[in-house]
Formats: sequence, structure tokens, C-alpha cells
Amino acid sequence: MPKDKDGVVIASLSGKWVSWAHTTVAYCAFFSALIVGMWLHFHKIVQNEHYGYPDEWFPSVSATIGDRYPERSIFQLFIAVTSGPRFALVFLWYILTARPGRFAPKFVGCVGLMRTFLCGGWVYITSTDDHDWHDIFMISYLVFTLPWTIGCLMLSPMNQQAIKYRKMLAGLFFGTLVPLIYFFIQHKVHKVAGAYTKYAFFEWSLILFDVGFDAVTALDFTGLELQVVDTRRNGKGNGAMLSDTLLEKAKDDRMRIPQQLLGENFSWDYMIDIAADIYSGFMFWSILTSLGVTIWFFPLWHMGISGYEVLVLTTASPLLLGFRPIRQAAVNNPRAAYLLSLSGLLAFAVTMPEVRLFAVAAGVVFTCLAWTGSFYAERSNPARLEAKITAFSLGLIASSIAKFANHSNNPIWPIMNAENGGWNKTGLILAILAILRSTRRTSSTYGELPLPAPGAKNESSIFAIIGLGGLLFGLHSLLSDSSTMILWVWDGYPVKGPLAVPHGAWTILAMGVGFLIGLYRSGLTQTWTLYGVACTSAAIFYGNPGWFGYYGALVLATYLMALIPTFIQSAARHSPGKTFGSAFMCYNIIVLAHVWVVAYAFVPGGPLLRERTDLVMAGMMLMIGAGVFATTSYRSKVSKSKVHESPVRSRFKTYSVYSLIVLELFSASVAYIRFPSFNYEPYNKDAKVVTAGIWTVHFALDNDMWSSERRMRDVIKELEVDVIGLLESDLQRIIMGNRDMTQFLAEDLGMYADFGPGPNKHTWGAALLSKFPIVNSTHHLLPSPVGELAPAILATLDMYGEMVDVLVFHSGQEEDVEDRRLQSEGIAKLMGDSPRPLILLSYLVTEPKQGNYNTYVSEQSRMRDIDPSDWDRWCEYILYRGLRRIGYARVSRSTITDTEIQLGKFIVGMSEGGDTIVPESDIQPQFRFPAMFKGEGVRGHAYHVLDDEPRYYM
Repeated sequence: MPKDKDGVVIASLSGKWVSWAHTTVAYCAFFSALIVGMWLHFHKIVQNEHYGYPDEWFPSVSATIGDRYPERSIFQLFIAVTSGPRFALVFLWYILTARPGRFAPKFVGCVGLMRTFLCGGWVYITSTDDHDWHDIFMISYLVFTLPWTIGCLMLSPMNQQAIKYRKMLAGLFFGTLVPLIYFFIQHKVHKVAGAYTKYAFFEWSLILFDVGFDAVTALDFTGLELQVVDTRRNGKGNGAMLSDTLLEKAKDDRMRIPQQLLGENFSWDYMIDIAADIYSGFMFWSILTSLGVTIWFFPLWHMGISGYEVLVLTTASPLLLGFRPIRQAAVNNPRAAYLLSLSGLLAFAVTMPEVRLFAVAAGVVFTCLAWTGSFYAERSNPARLEAKITAFSLGLIASSIAKFANHSNNPIWPIMNAENGGWNKTGLILAILAILRSTRRTSSTYGELPLPAPGAKNESSIFAIIGLGGLLFGLHSLLSDSSTMILWVWDGYPVKGPLAVPHGAWTILAMGVGFLIGLYRSGLTQTWTLYGVACTSAAIFYGNPGWFGYYGALVLATYLMALIPTFIQSAARHSPGKTFGSAFMCYNIIVLAHVWVVAYAFVPGGPLLRERTDLVMAGMMLMIGAGVFATTSYRSKVSKSKVHESPVRSRFKTYSVYSLIVLELFSASVAYIRFPSFNYEPYNKDAKVVTAGIWTVHFALDNDMWSSERRMRDVIKELEVDVIGLLESDLQRIIMGNRDMTQFLAEDLGMYADFGPGPNKHTWGAALLSKFPIVNSTHHLLPSPVGELAPAILATLDMYGEMVDVLVFHSGQEEDVEDRRLQSEGIAKLMGDSPRPLILLSYLVTEPKQGNYNTYVSEQSRMRDIDPSDWDRWCEYILYRGLRRIGYARVSRSTITDTEIQLGKFIVGMSEGGDTIVPESDIQPQFRFPAMFKGEGVRGHAYHVLDDEPRYYM
């Protein structure tokens, strides 16, 4: 036997057999379970919640491996055997790729180990055992797959065949995710027969590609050999140990480790610096986006101009930098300005709305000053300026993700608190730490000598000002929430376009792509060709619903994010007070125009911009075009002044990409976790009872300026409402915070949601929440020649197997008499044309049995008033036909809004019945309204008006 200096080699094995063992046993685990399952339980494992055989004829992975004996046991047995080769594979990959001082191999090795443990988590804890933990392990496994795949690609030795196979399998794996998600949505949302079988094929394909990707290591491990060495040389193997050696090490210059991404030593200190900068950017966008929603509270209650709207001008505080002492203070002592900006986060501690608003306004003043001062201070240091712009951009992405994770509310906004889902104290502590960390350095800390400032004395700044103003508006109005552009293109059921969840992650992904373009290929944004593509995309987005419009939105989102570096660099070449201050003034002007298009009935000169979002969008793109002109005018000068890509800039870009990957993975995880289940059930399904309600919710801001979704959730749940119309519910504007109240309510209450017409239709909004599946819905704008637009949603619901129409409607103002007359005729026609039973949940602005009431309740509409004897109504009404009405109640609003809740109880499948009022004792318990709201009620909600009791009918 051959000997070495330490002992006798008694056994040796090529490393490639570790890969082959892993591949063979892993495939055996999955496909043996598939074969046994198909043989023994075919009809059971192809059955899903909607269909079975023959509509569905191939099982999903989870149904195959987790539900039944013996396939589940066979699978787990083989997976247990797979663990040994798996750990060995990860270890050999680390040995093969490790180099002294390199962080990347250690990181990828740790990721490989985590994937192995996480695989064991979802294998041995099935969805039948514990659905939540099974999903947590599965989501984490998929999240770790991305860095594992990218890391293996980047660390691959110079083996062209292995690299080719890795690229091909990685592309197939991630490419398969697109049709996988598509068919899952077809199954889950649209309930398409056979869609789950197609989904299952793509799911099994992921298994093939995932295991196959790791199988490629067999081509790299041929140069590795495992040896068993007898160190005591007694020939019996006593005390033998496993010695993993590399027979022939690849040379460093043959390792394909890109220097720009994974080549340098990793530094946690540097990573913390980057994270602190990004969190500072997150603070900026959080404070800025909170200003509009706190201002909005006051004109909302005044029903017109309140005077507080002037505080929108606080964003123009960089104009103060025109004064030399203030400019010097902002440039030389940025920490003070950043710390003073925290008043915008501290505002949550103030209960009085007026004081809270002024605290936010002060925060906006100082955060705009601080960031402008930072951009100007770093104008002569390309690396530092680029770093600040990167933090600004990633801060916007982080802000959008925070809202995505928190149902479109930023958890550190001043309208949030510990009771309604806020994380204000945590956010404030992190903000202080981030400021102290990020402001402790100067440009010289980075070891780069500042270049001479690229002066612009002979250049006009007007185009840079206009362009930056337009860009800031575009970023704020469209990208500060991942659901905004989705709701622009939402067109009702059946679903023909993206959903806020999960497709909000696609918007965030497009923002990430734009960020990378701006980071690595910013020159593309200075071309008129790309600007033309962006203008076309904006037109497609504005003019088309569904997927086609959303594709335009994704391109526009990518373009806007890519513009940030060049536009800020262009503005920083000039006096900061003039450029940034004036840019924010341009931003303010277009923000007001953006509000005027829907608030035209309450503002001076409103009719000039009535329903002209097209003009606002065109104005934004023209302003951005001016900015493109400004960047192209000095492109040649900038290219001449550029120096080579320094190690500092390269390193900062690397860590920026790390940060972006973390943010995007978090976004994808949120999308997966929040994916709706669509398995909702009404409260009294055995009795075939429907409780329907109408509520004007005042834009989800309560009387004390707190976000009210959770308080609304509580009362809706306790009243056991199956279907409810919510009016004044469109929050997708800067002045309202770009929010979507239906996300939290629908998800937490377990209801389908319809939102419409969208933000680009210029209404105050209508929404429908339903425990019953929404089979079809259409959005309508009723005639409104003078006053505000009147939205309506006509939806067909599957109530216990019977199709029932529900119409949610908000009429115009009291002052617009002709509008309301025309609207009553339009709604009467919609109701009369419906061939099905129907419930109207409405805000009619009329007195009972007078005027337009007689159009709503007429021979044409064929509708009945839920209680003709209730004379104390002016706005909210419930009408019905084709259902048995059994109850009616009015519930006080507490301090959530200024309008009560009205409720009706109906039985599906029975005739309408009479108007005889009967005592509650004559009504079966399952037909009664909840008793907890009698008397004093709960939390300020109680039955009132109707002798402080619900009414019941025969």
C-alpha cells in the first residue's frame, strides 16, 4: 500500500462519488414517493380544494411527500440518507473554493449548511403536522437558494463544462418560478380546472433543476480525493481518521471570482456603515411621505382648505442653503441636521393632531436640509457622492418594502402607534444609531483625495432643477408604495392583472433593477432613446388596465430609479439652495396638481385640472425630459473628469449589491408569507345567512389622526359582517400617504377585496369586502357634470351556490342637485338591468321617500328599502330584492369616523317576505345580531337610533 509521512492510506475515494451519491439518493427520495403515491393513493393526492380527477391528474410535491403513508415514510428515509452526502458536498465545495482571507467561500459554505438544515425542517415537519412552521422552513429554504446559486456560479473553478451546466440549470430553476407562480395564481385566485396539475409539473421541475445544479459538482470534484489514513500503522484501522485533501489545487488566476462582487475581503464594519446610510435614506422617505397624510387630516375635517396645507412648502427648506451661514452649518455639521430631523419620527408621541403635524413639518425641514447638504458636501468626491445617492435610492426601496410588509402603512409614521401596528420606538432608536454611525466620517475617511469640484458657473441650472423636481414627484407618487401602480391598472374580477400581494414584490424588483442600472450603467439614462421608451411606457401604464398596463408601469419604475444618480449629480454641480430648493418647489407644484385633479370641488381653480391626471403624468415626463437634457449637456465634461474605478468605489458598489439582495429577498419573503389563502367562509354558513353593511370610513384616519384599520377590523369582525361596502377609501395619493386600507382588512378578516374605480379615475373611492367569492365585478363612474365623481362597484357574489349582485355606491354632494339626479337614474338602471337578487350598499344623500329616493326605490330598479319606517337617514341606505330580509341595525361609529355603520341580515334562497317587525325573542339565535353591542356596547360602538336595538322582520 502507498504510504505518506503520517500513516498508511487504507482507503481512498474520488470526490465525484459524493456528488453522485447525493444526486442518486435525493432523486430516489422524491421519485420513489411519487411512484408509490401514484400507485396507492392516486385519486387522493391529485385532489385539491377545488378539483379532483379527471380535472387534476398529477400531484404536487407537497401532496406526494407529506400527506400519506407509506410514501411519506419512504421519502423521509431517503432524505435522511441524503444528508450525509449533502454535508460532505458542502464541505468539499468549501475546500475547493476557499482562499486565505476570502469571505465569499465561507459565506457560501454557511448558506449551503443552512439550506441543508432548512430542508430537514420542511421535510420532517409537513404541512399536515404544522402548516406555519412547514411554510417558514420552506420559504427560508427558497430564500437561501438564491445566494447559494449565485455564490456557486461566482466561485466556480475554470471548468467550462461545469460553468455551462450551472448557468443552464440556474436559468431553468429561476425561469421556472415565473410559470409556477402564474399557474398557482390561476388555481388559487381564478380556480381554473387543471391549473394545479400544470403548477405541479413546474414544481417537480424545480426539484430536478435544484438537485441537478448540485450534481454538477461531480465535474469539479474529480480532482479531489477522500482518504482513510491509518496514522498508527497497525493495519486494522484503529484510530483512523478521515482526511480530506486536495490532490491538485487550482491556481488563483484560474478561479473565476469576480472582483466586483465577491472578490475582496468581507468587512462587517463596512457593511454596518452601508446599512446605517441606507437606514438614514429610509428615514428621509418615511418622514417625507408622512407629511402629506398628516396635512390631509385637516382639510378632510374642514371639507375644504384648512390653512395647514401651506406646510407642504417645508420640503423647499433647501432654499435656506442660499444663505452662507446655514450652508456652512449643513455642510460642516450634518449630524445636527439629521438629529433635528428626528422630530418627524418623535411626532407619534404627541396626541394633539396640530402639534403632531408641526413636528412632522419640522422633521421635513431638517431632513431635506440634511440630505441636500450631504449631496453638496460630497460633490467633489465621486465615491462619497455615489454612496449618499445609493443610500437615498435604497432608502426608498426599503421604505416601500416596509409598507409592503405592513399592509401599506409605514410602521414608523406618526399616524402609527403601538396599538395600531406601529414600530415607532424601535424605528427611532435605530434612527439615532444610524445617524451617529453614518455621520462620524468625512470624505477623507475613505482614503480618496477629493477631485476639484466640477464647477458649473457658465451652465444654466434651470433644466436640472425642473428634472429633479419631476423625478422626486415620480418617485413619491408612484414608487413610495408597491401597490399604487397595481391599483391604477386594477379592473375588477375575474382577475385580469396583478394583485397587490404578491405582485407588489415585482414592483420592488423593478425598482431594484433600475437601481443597478443607475449604479453600473448610468450613462444609459442620459440617452433620448431610453427616455422615449419611458414615455411610451408611461402612456401604456396610464391608458391600459390589467397586465399590459402593469408592464408599462414596471418599465417606468425601472427608469425612474435608474435616473436618481445622474439627476442628483447634475443638481449637485450648482448652488444647493438654488437647485435643490427650487427642485422641491417644482415638486410641490406638481404635488398640488396631483391633488387638484380629484379635490377640484374644494380648491380654488379646481375645474382647470378636474380629472386631468393625464396632464399631470405628461407634465412629470416633460420635467424629467428637461433633466435628461441637463445631464446630456455636460456628459462629455463628466466623462473627461472621471478617473479609473478605484478600489473604494468598487467596494462600495459590492456592498450596495449585497444590501439590495437582502432587501429583495425580504420583499420576496413578504410576498410569499402574505399570499392570500382564498379559503374564506361566511359566519353563519349553515343558516345561509348574509350580514351586509355599509360604512363611510373617512380614508382610514380616525378622529384623532391615527390609522384606523385595526379598529375597523375589530368592529367588522365582532359584528360578523359577511359583505361590507367601504366608502371614501381611495388613499393612493401623496396627500393620503399612498396607502391601501383593503390590504389589512381583507387579509386579517379573511375576505375577498375589490377596489375601484382606481386612483387614476379621480374619485374618493369605493371598496367591497366579501366572505363570498367575487365571480365578476365592474367599476362605474356615474354622471357628474359639475361635482365630484360618483364611483360604483357592481359585483356578482357566489352566496351559498346562488349568484347575488352587490352594488356599492357613493353619490355626489348635496350642493350638486343635477349630478345627484342623474346619478340616481344611472344607479336605478344598473339595478334594474341586473337579472339576479341584489343588495345596494350606498351613500345616497337624500331623505327617505323624497326626491331621488323614489328613483332608487322604483319600478325600474325593483328595489325595496330595508326599513321604510326609518326616517332618520340622509346618507347611508341599504336596498335589496330577491332575498329574505330578517334584520336591520344601526351601529354608532365611536371615534373611527363621522358616519355610522348600517347593517342588514338576509337569508339566501328565500322570498322577500313582509315588513312586519317582530321582537327578537321570535327570531332564531343564528339570525340575530351580536348581543355585545346592546346597551353601552363595546369601545364606543352600540346599536342606536332604532330604539337602541336591532330590528327584525317576518
